[in-house]
Amino acid sequence: MNIDSIVNETHQAMCFRELIQAPLTCLRGITEKEAMALEQAFGVRTVADLANLRIVRYARAIKMMAEVEAEPRHDVAKETLLDDAVEMTFPASDPLAVTSGITRIEVPPEKVEASTDHQSAASIAAHNEEVLGEPALGRKDCGSV
Repeated sequence: MNIDSIVNETHQAMCFRELIQAPLTCLRGITEKEAMALEQAFGVRTVADLANLRIVRYARAIKMMAEVEAEPRHDVAKETLLDDAVEMTFPASDPLAVTSGITRIEVPPEKVEASTDHQSAASIAAHNEEVLGEPALGRKDCGSV
C-alpha cells in the first residue's frame, strides 16, 4: 500500500514514527470537524490514539473472526436435511454402483400413452359418472350439437 494514498499531502514526507503522533487530520478524508468530534467522543487526538482505541480493536477482531468463521451448525443441518430429502425423493437420480454390472437399460418400461389415458384420467371420469349418475362438472358433451 502506498502511504501517499492514506495521508494528506502535507504529511507525506513524514516517517511512520512521526505519523503515529500526527493529528487525525493527517489522514486523508478526516476533516477538522470530524477530528474534533472524535476527540470529544472518544478522547482521540492522534493516529496512535485512533489505532489503540479499544472499540476499533474490537471491531477489527470481530471482522477478522467473521472472515474465517464456519457456517452456523443449524444452517449446515438444514442444508444436509434438504439434500437428504432430495435424495429420498429422486433415488433414480443416483448413479448406479460400479459393481452392479448394469451399464444401460436395454428395453424401456411400458408407458401409458398420455394422449389417451393420462394417469388413468378416462377411467376416473368413467367411475365418477357411474357413481354420480351424471357427467363430471364442467365437461361438455362433444358428440351433440
